[in-house]
Amino acid sequence: MPGTDVLDHRPARTAVPRRLLMCRPRYFEVSYSINPWMDPAKPVDTALALAQWERLRDTYESLGHTVEVIDPLPGLPDMVYAANGATVFDGKVLGARFRHMERTAEGPAYLEWFARNGFEDILWPEHINEGAGDYLRVGGLILAGTGFRTDPRSHAEAQEFFGLPVVGLTLINPKHYHLDTALSVLSQDEIMYYPQAFTPGSQAVLRNMFPNAILASDQDAAVFGLNAFSDGMNVILPEAATGLIGQLRDRGFNPLGVDLAELLRGGGSVKCCTLELHGA
Repeated sequence: MPGTDVLDHRPARTAVPRRLLMCRPRYFEVSYSINPWMDPAKPVDTALALAQWERLRDTYESLGHTVEVIDPLPGLPDMVYAANGATVFDGKVLGARFRHMERTAEGPAYLEWFARNGFEDILWPEHINEGAGDYLRVGGLILAGTGFRTDPRSHAEAQEFFGLPVVGLTLINPKHYHLDTALSVLSQDEIMYYPQAFTPGSQAVLRNMFPNAILASDQDAAVFGLNAFSDGMNVILPEAATGLIGQLRDRGFNPLGVDLAELLRGGGSVKCCTLELHGA
């Protein structure tokens, strides 16, 4: 009809309440370097990191999500990156076994929390894996990263434990050393990712599986724009990732930019600070 607005063909989005686990950066510092983002020579403002973390937690709670908090332990400055502490799908917990000595104590600390909080199906892994940093669920399958941290042999271990098919993806850019720094799950069948972080073969797999994926620019990838959290409608991501924010809005999502610049000094942002307790 004349004068009728053009129909909006963007899909309807629905936010699904989630249960999340986070860890305050009370002892956060950069006293060693195990990724290209970490420079012990540059001082860290722990108070600012804590304030930024609190705003992230408040954002989750304002959206209706439940946030559990694990107590940080002295001497474990990277414990704030809760996504690495374990992988939780369907209420089952696969523990994390870290590659670097500086983080090895985090795995048992997180598993103790799960044991104390009613989780019964818990597996201590045989092979190195760095938790939900390298294991992302999309619908009925798991995308699994390797190349820098997680041992590819752990992919079979995860498949056997969770009973879900695992698709391995190999990372080649040292600044994107975990899968969740280069790829973000937006819904049951949608993702966004940075192609240059992956081998040509893994890029081909992603193109085949997700032909309509949002692709990140060099600029958005450089500010950790893909280290994001989505509840199906709201997408929380670094506010500096302006290109991704525009693309998400065009797809019908509600992007919410946050500032976690101080925590990026340790090589983490929104998703790194957030462990989703799927099915719990």
